Formats: sequence, C-alpha cells, structure tokens
Amino acid sequence: MVKSLLPRVLIICIAFLLIQTPAYAAAGIEAVTVATGKQGAQTYTVTIQILALMTLLTLLPSLLLTMTSFVRIMIVLSLLRTALGTGQAPSNQVLLGLSLFLTIFIMMPVFEKVNAEAVQPYMENKIDVDVAIEKASEPFRQFMLKQTREADLELFIRISGKAELESAENVPFSLLLPAFVTSELKTAFQIGFLIFLPFLIIDLVVASVLMSMGMMMLSPMIISLPFKIMLFVLADGWSLIMEMLAASFYIG
Repeated sequence: MVKSLLPRVLIICIAFLLIQTPAYAAAGIEAVTVATGKQGAQTYTVTIQILALMTLLTLLPSLLLTMTSFVRIMIVLSLLRTALGTGQAPSNQVLLGLSLFLTIFIMMPVFEKVNAEAVQPYMENKIDVDVAIEKASEPFRQFMLKQTREADLELFIRISGKAELESAENVPFSLLLPAFVTSELKTAFQIGFLIFLPFLIIDLVVASVLMSMGMMMLSPMIISLPFKIMLFVLADGWSLIMEMLAASFYIG
C-alpha cells in the first residue's frame, strides 16, 4: 500500500512545483536592471554597482603589486636579509609591513592627486563614474611611465604586434603594467647587487682567514655574521636603505 502511494505523492509534488514556478520566477529579483536617463544614458542599479565594487576590492592586492612601488621595496628588503645571512630575521611579516607603509609614504603624492581630481569630485556628484576612473588612472600612469624603461615598453609593444605609439599618453594599461613590473624587477635586482657587494667582501675575507688557519670545518657564515651585522649597524644601514629606496622613484 505504501509503495503504491509513493509514486502518486511524487507526481503530485512535481506537478505542484511546475505550477508554482512561474509565480515564484515573477516574484524574484532581476539580476541586471538598466535605467535610461533623459539624454539616453544608461546606468546600472545600486546592487550591480555594489557587486562591481566588491569585485574590484578583490583585485586590490594585484593592483598593489603592479601599480605601486611595493615590488621594488619588497625585493630589495628580501635581498638585504639574504645578504646579511640572518635567516628569518626580520621576519616576513615585518618586511611586508615595512614595505607596505614605505609604499604608502612614497605613493602619497599620487594618492593625494587621485583624491583631489577624482574621488572628491565624484563624491560631490560633479563627475560620473567613467570620468572619475579616467582621472584616477592618470596619476598612476604618470608615475608608472617615470619608472618604466623605454626598452621594456618597446619589448611589450613589439610582442603585442601593435604599431609604434605616437606618445606615452597613448600607451594602454595592458602594455604599461607588464613593462612597469619588468622594469621594477630589473631595478630591484640592480639595487640588491650593490647591497650584496660589501657583505660578500666580508664573507670572502673571513673564508680566506679560516682557510689560512686550517679551520676548514668551521662555517665562514657563523664567523662573518657578527661582522656583517656590526657593519650594517655602524653604517646606519636601515636609514640608508630607506632613503635610497625613497629617492629611487623620482616622484615630482
């Protein structure tokens, strides 16, 4: 008896769902709503704007890496720690925090210009979203162009197969971003090479002394580490590194 009722109950439930589906679909929230203005302009609903904003927030780490001074600073500090041979001191968290706040310090003129020309006019409803984005991207474009080598930019223009651009203002971000990151990597490794030289000399001197004394079983790194730390502290190394990094970006 129970087995015979189960198919009937199942059929009734399916029929009920099929009958109610149009009603529920009509009462649902539309995914995209476009409002047409008096002059024919179309704007999306607030829900879609919030969704787009949340999507952009997930891209902030990528924008931090590709459009600011963060990459150069982080690589230089990591190479400095390797040159000192101190292992995990300073830790990765310390280097990340130092790189982040030094990036904010270096990029502050760019942020202030973006705030004055794009954010504040948009908040006061003087410009729309498209104009605000265009005005906000211009200070970043100028900063990135100052740090990008012409050879790197020409490389990506040649790879893309596009013709030569008339001026720097016509460079699209799709070409400027990889060229800027490539230039930052080159500059960071050049600075890291210069940082390595004095510590390398100390390692060579200590290794030569140990070899001449026949102490081949003793690691030169153990003996040279205190001398490298002493040299770095006496030369006020952290201040010199911070000043050199800040001065290397030529922000006008």
